[in-house]
Amino acid sequence: WAHENTRTALFDAIERKETYATTGPRMTVRFFGGWEFSDSDVHASDSVGIGYAKGVPMGGDLAKAKGNKAPNFMIQASKDPLSGNLDRVQVIKGFLDDDGMPQEKVYAVALSDNRKAGPDGKVPPVGNTVDVSTGNYINSIGDADLAVVWTDPDFDAGKRAFYYVRVLQIPTPRHTLFDAIALGIPAEETGQPATIQERAYSSPIWYTP
Repeated sequence: WAHENTRTALFDAIERKETYATTGPRMTVRFFGGWEFSDSDVHASDSVGIGYAKGVPMGGDLAKAKGNKAPNFMIQASKDPLSGNLDRVQVIKGFLDDDGMPQEKVYAVALSDNRKAGPDGKVPPVGNTVDVSTGNYINSIGDADLAVVWTDPDFDAGKRAFYYVRVLQIPTPRHTLFDAIALGIPAEETGQPATIQERAYSSPIWYTP
């Protein structure tokens, strides 16, 4: 995320790691970490300004918390206008366990179509509208935008951690499906799935006690 479209601003953004990547589609992702975000902040007209004022953007470092207060994160994702809707937003947390071994935990923090995670944390699939005979699909499932303020429920103020965002699209045709259609063969003969869920990944936000 550069403040202007200049060479200097672009390299400044890369240096401060305020960057994200996608597997192809041009989704947009905003990710801020702080201690004082409210649910109304993510829907404010100046939500990005609030993100910078009250926290740090992706690629940033969170200062040590006061007491055991957990950090919260403001996340916004929008679909590529020329591609599939969004399925879900996840936060991936990396940390060291009590034995010093690296661990990670995936949290589903925003789900399309008013879905809810079950007691076991699993999320119902968003569905699939891809027609494998034509390679066409429709955006009748998923959402165009997902936004949330999420607080880490497992925060330990004494342990280092990092957090990054992963955004998933609804299923869309994989390139091998188009190959199969062009060759007039069943999609199964490619040995690859007919559909794929494209995604975006943010730079992490680090927490260091």
